[in-house]
Amino acid sequence: MDTTKPYPLINPLECKSCGRCVDACPTKVLEIGTELNARGYLPVVYKGAGCIGCASCFYTCPEPHALEVHIPKKG
Repeated sequence: MDTTKPYPLINPLECKSCGRCVDACPTKVLEIGTELNARGYLPVVYKGAGCIGCASCFYTCPEPHALEVHIPKKG
């Protein structure tokens, strides 16, 4: 993953697989994962590239600590 570009950081323990972030992403770079977390949910995963940093996923997520969007500083 290229950390010089925006990317979502997903906390798999907090994600409850509601899919709101997947539906909200305009570039479709998120998907429901295939591995259960400790709470029995399939957390969302980032496909690894293509995030534009719009934060639509962050704003639609109902879980306070499940998702962050990292946007690198321009220097």
